[in-house]
Amino acid sequence: MNDRTCIVTRKAGAADDLIRFVVGPDSALVPDLKGNLPGRGCWVTADRLHVDRAAQRKLFARALKAEVKVPADLGEMVDRLLAKGALGALGLARKAGAVAMGAAKVEAAVRSGEALAVLHAFEASPDGVRKITQARRATALIGGPQILAYKLFSEAEIGLALGGANVIHAAVLAGDAGRAALRRLVALDRYRGGTPDEQATGAAVADEELAAEDTE
Repeated sequence: MNDRTCIVTRKAGAADDLIRFVVGPDSALVPDLKGNLPGRGCWVTADRLHVDRAAQRKLFARALKAEVKVPADLGEMVDRLLAKGALGALGLARKAGAVAMGAAKVEAAVRSGEALAVLHAFEASPDGVRKITQARRATALIGGPQILAYKLFSEAEIGLALGGANVIHAAVLAGDAGRAALRRLVALDRYRGGTPDEQATGAAVADEELAAEDTE
């Protein structure tokens, strides 16, 4: 296998599609999310399913050719690290002025094409999500960007990261800080099993609802 071959699927992939693991000084397995820790490493497809399978099948010791202490909660540990990184990147993006907060500002950022992505809290109401989804769909229909939406965090988590209470809807805006935050959101969403196809389906459903409302 080459250096970037998943130890579960035995398929090669790009660094962004895989998670690297190394052995720490105490023989504990360490997720190397930035891919820059020293030592022999192995790669796993960057989603929870494959990380869990690698642990269950005891593939890390075989791939690393060493005794490895695999944490019992490895899959959850990686999720926490990815979530922490995404929230931290959102905080940096806010400081750089690359985040819009509140339904009205998010919808405006979507319709202007300035938004790179939309983030809804778990607690977001269906009506609030629907209105922003309609704006995303309308923007794409007039030749604007395809703006994906993610639902990855609670209201409290988003509020803490962005320095404000009651943050239900947020938009990541164009710019270096915004793109860095988006990369982290994409990685977390992929790890949790989300796909862009789910977002497209949601947009289509919302568009159908809008058409139905127009005929009433």
